[in-house]
Amino acid sequence: QVQLVESGGDLVQAGGSLRLSCAASGNIFSINAMAWYRQAPGKQRELVATITSDSSTNYRDSVKGRFTISRDNAKNTVYLQMNSLKPEDTAVYYCNAQIAGYKSRDYYSYWGQGTQVTVSS
Repeated sequence: QVQLVESGGDLVQAGGSLRLSCAASGNIFSINAMAWYRQAPGKQRELVATITSDSSTNYRDSVKGRFTISRDNAKNTVYLQMNSLKPEDTAVYYCNAQIAGYKSRDYYSYWGQGTQVTVSS
């Protein structure tokens, strides 16, 4: 059993910053790619940023230059540093990770419960 627990969401004014964290725990042999998604009210969930096991990163165009994804493999944790926040960044942010357990060694996709980020204008 694997759990992903996010933290760091909050209400912030436009132009402000937040740092999201997502810690994985449980039956973890290896973690491959990790990612952050977000879902605004009435909209589909969208990919925000990804980071591979060797820390190669990718971002959606609207957050490039403002958001930074990183990971601490020793802590099984992924972070999302969000700067220059805009009202359109308001959403529930979810982390996702591809994790292999000790027994099967197959990678499965796991999701966190989400953390709310609200940016006021």
